[in-house]
Amino acid sequence: MAEEGHEVETMKEFIRPKEKGAKNLVPRSVAELRQRARANVEDGAVTEGYRADRENVIKLLNETLATELVCVLRYKRHYYMASGIHAQTAADEFLEHANMEQGHADRIADRIVQLGGAPDLNPDTLTSRSHAEYIEGSTVMDMLRENLVAERIAIESYTDFIRYVGDDDPTTRRLLEDILAVEEEHADDIKTLMERFDEV
Repeated sequence: MAEEGHEVETMKEFIRPKEKGAKNLVPRSVAELRQRARANVEDGAVTEGYRADRENVIKLLNETLATELVCVLRYKRHYYMASGIHAQTAADEFLEHANMEQGHADRIADRIVQLGGAPDLNPDTLTSRSHAEYIEGSTVMDMLRENLVAERIAIESYTDFIRYVGDDDPTTRRLLEDILAVEEEHADDIKTLMERFDEV
């Protein structure tokens, strides 16, 4: 086993600031890392290094969760109700998107729990907390348009949320960035489908 002094020197080399005057945001010694890890151990993944406003991040994550769940329900409705010429292509896309949005909701709920919060799944307040609306649409083109609007809302919401957390919560930021990339793909998919329907 290496001596404690050797460990400290190794850690100092590892976390050396990139340039003069750069902020050193992590402990400079293994001993300090260990001490901080033991403090408030009941907080689980949330350590002293967490710099975001945890309560507000959980609140925003719950709004994001509500948005994803409303999108799941809307996509499912559109999957079952799409009818007419070439409707199957749109229905298949709706089902695929519904399943992916459910996956997003699951990841967001997991993160809320990691931060010491509770996922708000109350159906009575779901639509009021969601950024996106639940609009049924009467034709496949209406459905496509409403889903594209919802995806654009999600893109704006995720972009704002990513800017808000910045470097204060890197794990939440990476989660949001992953989901944002998928939402952008969804918007592009729906736009392409709408263009195909216009050509029919």
